[in-house]
Amino acid sequence: MRPLFFALLATSALTVAVQPALAADPAAVAKTYADIAAAGYEDSLTTANALQAAVDALITAPSEDSLKAARAAWIASRPPYMQTEAFRFGNVAVDDWEGKVNAWPLDEGLIDYVDPSYGKSEENDLATLNVIANPKFKISGVDVDASTITPELISGTLQEAGGIEANVASGYHAIEFLLWGQDLNGTGPGAGNRPFTDYVQGDGCTGGNCDRRAEYLKAATDLLVSDLQDMAGQWATGGTARAVIEKDPKAALSAILTGMGSLSYGEVAGQRMRLGLMLNDPEEEHDCFSDNTAASHYYDGIGIQNVYLGHYTRVDGSVVSGPSISELVAAADPAVDTQLKAELEASVTALGAIKAASDGGMAYDQMLAAGNKEGEALVMGGVNALVRQTASIERAITTLGLTGTSIEGSDSLDNPGAVFQ
Repeated sequence: MRPLFFALLATSALTVAVQPALAADPAAVAKTYADIAAAGYEDSLTTANALQAAVDALITAPSEDSLKAARAAWIASRPPYMQTEAFRFGNVAVDDWEGKVNAWPLDEGLIDYVDPSYGKSEENDLATLNVIANPKFKISGVDVDASTITPELISGTLQEAGGIEANVASGYHAIEFLLWGQDLNGTGPGAGNRPFTDYVQGDGCTGGNCDRRAEYLKAATDLLVSDLQDMAGQWATGGTARAVIEKDPKAALSAILTGMGSLSYGEVAGQRMRLGLMLNDPEEEHDCFSDNTAASHYYDGIGIQNVYLGHYTRVDGSVVSGPSISELVAAADPAVDTQLKAELEASVTALGAIKAASDGGMAYDQMLAAGNKEGEALVMGGVNALVRQTASIERAITTLGLTGTSIEGSDSLDNPGAVFQ
């Protein structure tokens, strides 16, 4: 929960003369929300299937071109998935599942070789385990046979091994690490630079254990596809997650606004943006191996806007749309809706400016560097826009008379002094 004083920021109202909108049916709004979720997870699965094919091609014939193609497929898989993050925090099915596919940051030394300067972690004995180099090891005193690396080994034994969240063994970021390797450039230019020869079998293999590295990459990618199949099914017609939303439309409205507010405030503005800037630490950036972080933040912003407006553009260019929660808010208080729509657009613009700067050559980790005033201004522009829209999301919750909602907070925004303790 965020401090009460923050909610006071939301007390101002626009004095714009707007004709009251015809209220949408909450059940129809819930259906639109579920339809967008289904489409987003289907698109995530489609792009993950393309990633799977590219990974198979890399493993079969390692080369500069096949590695480049696998990396491009990974980057192409991120926009649809990031837009689905707006379904977090309000849906138990998604929250229980999400850590398997997008958990971060990770102690990548659990998986593969890392730079010697990476060192051991006082908090995590497994931070430099290197499963790829070690087919047998112990976790919490229990012998583990990892002579064959399978999706089941990754999900059942390695993921959050020892009960430590930093032991991320599955999902997008494990695959990202295996495609790019560590980014050893700090806040300087450059992403990870793993050579394709890390996947060459026999003579020419670099990094050692190229057969097991290929096995791990294959298993992790297959597991990602399987996990996305599961969530796409949950939002399809007759799926469990959809049924929960459509059974109680008023609870669906709470889920929509809770997800919007929590992703805006505690997660993206706080954990993913403000914290890294406070610490000037590139280890706190979301897509830290590939330098794709700015794009991921941008598509989070788009996803938040999608669920409010009841509109999603699919990867094939088709559009899923329907009655929206915006219409309900507009009918209850047009000024609240007008302000929130304007602030959602402003946050997308601010996050788009970060993405544009990254595309232009100043990667997100460079923006975090101490003394980079331009980078700091870009990041804080995004943070401030997300914080601002969260106040209006809270006003929308009040306007619709919804109770029991709780927007996630972040020490970096609510209690900055705690970050350095």
